[in-house]
Amino acid sequence: MADKSFFSRRRLKAAQRRIREIQMILKGAASTDHPILVHMIPIRRCNLSCTYCNEYDDFSKPIPTETIQQRIDRLADLGTAIITMSGGEPLLHPDLDQILAHVRRRKMIAGMITNGYLLTADRIQRLNRAGLDHLQISIDNVMPDEVSKKSLKVLDKKLQLLAEHADFHVNINSVLGGGIHHPEDALVVGKRSLELGFTSTVGIIHDGDGQLQPLGDREREVFLAMKQLEKSNYAQINYFQDDIAYGRAHDWKCRAGARYLYICEDGLVHYCSQQRGYPGKPLDEYTVEDIRREYITEKSCAPYCTVSCVHQVSYFDFWRGPQTIKSPQQVTASTNRLVQLQ
Repeated sequence: MADKSFFSRRRLKAAQRRIREIQMILKGAASTDHPILVHMIPIRRCNLSCTYCNEYDDFSKPIPTETIQQRIDRLADLGTAIITMSGGEPLLHPDLDQILAHVRRRKMIAGMITNGYLLTADRIQRLNRAGLDHLQISIDNVMPDEVSKKSLKVLDKKLQLLAEHADFHVNINSVLGGGIHHPEDALVVGKRSLELGFTSTVGIIHDGDGQLQPLGDREREVFLAMKQLEKSNYAQINYFQDDIAYGRAHDWKCRAGARYLYICEDGLVHYCSQQRGYPGKPLDEYTVEDIRREYITEKSCAPYCTVSCVHQVSYFDFWRGPQTIKSPQQVTASTNRLVQLQ
């Protein structure tokens, strides 16, 4: 059981983190020439194989630590505010603590998305010492099934360890759609998260292109109940979900490639995990000119996109910066239509 000194330290860390987040918001509002959030892949391999996921394999080796640190340095030079380690399963990287510490040394906020399976009390303490700021775990169901093993039954003891030892902020994300058999499980997961002192969000599972799979009636009921849980504990910026839960197109300006970057294991910059290939440029060649171009590039996949992190960082600029360039997807589609007409 944690003692009073632990809770005092946790409150102090939270206050310090909030100050850095406010500084990030002010910087993001003052300038559009830098990324706000970057997802980086330190390893593509994962120890699970959830059927809806297209972001992992079972054989890839870790990216060399020196290579990742060079990429972190490049992102810091571009003015990046947050780097979140994703995967695959980032905890499989043997030098993850060293990598997270390097993010913090370069004055950026350090995050991680994990399935939680490899967390132990000692591992959580090491993440504390590395300076991790935010951790997210997605829990897909109450009992494991053929769709996902990321279940509350398996992970609840891991969550208790986080509640007892983590200095960093923990968010538990439950999901709807994508073949999840029991949508009501999301509410059970959300309530358990709040009970342990974490924040709770819900995501709508997308297809392989990051596009919407409309929710059914039961799923929408759960979605609305989950939104009430979110309001009661944490100001998550997920307004776009109100449209996509009903299968409606959402009118927004996607700033992927500018405010949000996805850096794959090969060190290439992509719009997001579901639109790999655009712009597909090496990070070490990525410049402010690229950021400015992608900032005003309209993405054809935007209206039915469910990728929450891209939506959230794009809210910084929803009121400014008209998009006047067509995306490569739109140009390709237009070319194909012309070829068909000829």
